[in-house]
Amino acid sequence: MPPGPRTLHRMTNGPSARPSRGSGTQVEQRPTIGIFGAGKVGTALARLLVEAGYEVRIAGSPRQTALELLVGVVAPGTRVATPDELVAASDVVIVAVPFGKAGTVPWASFDGRIVVDAMNYWPPIDGQLPEVDADPRSTSEQHETRNPEMRLVKSLNHLGYHDMEDDALPAGDPLRRALAVVGDDPDARATLAGIIDAIGFDAVDGGPLANGRVLEPGNPAFGRELSAAELEGMFAAARAAA
Repeated sequence: MPPGPRTLHRMTNGPSARPSRGSGTQVEQRPTIGIFGAGKVGTALARLLVEAGYEVRIAGSPRQTALELLVGVVAPGTRVATPDELVAASDVVIVAVPFGKAGTVPWASFDGRIVVDAMNYWPPIDGQLPEVDADPRSTSEQHETRNPEMRLVKSLNHLGYHDMEDDALPAGDPLRRALAVVGDDPDARATLAGIIDAIGFDAVDGGPLANGRVLEPGNPAFGRELSAAELEGMFAAARAAA
């Protein structure tokens, strides 16, 4: 049986980082973060990350015109990059494109990097995808086969983009919302937990990537404002039902 979830608060703040909503613990270096997807989710995350002191790069769709201008307005401080530049410069890559556009992401370039799957399968938007519907694995497990050398985690998908900034609170606030991190690499989960803490949320370690089902649309944790204890309880219930 996989280990149960635990609440994590490991920070990655560098000595020159600006104050964040996190716990404030200092270590030598914090990761550079790249975001694939300059839509509402990607730009909301970029704003939070820049505010927390991270260096952030973002790559949008080739169809997006005047991307530098757009990002300068909606996510100031974020650098626009080509996909190759983004991958080369980033320690952590967040994939925040529509699920149906996942094939446009350069997964083969992600060897060794922590990659955050922030996508959701929405049939009304993405269309009905029989190969996804028929697969018993979580959608993140399906994405993991695109590059087994990446360190894939599932997170940041189970709250709306409008909630990302509205619900962010300082560490220790009794109303602080929890976000889960699942993945097969414990160090990758811990790194992302530090980022989640820095942007204003409690991070719950949900264990292996297969547990990402709990975070998908139509499942218990999706779209709900939960404390760390409540979110941990949902993972425990899912394990008991398995």
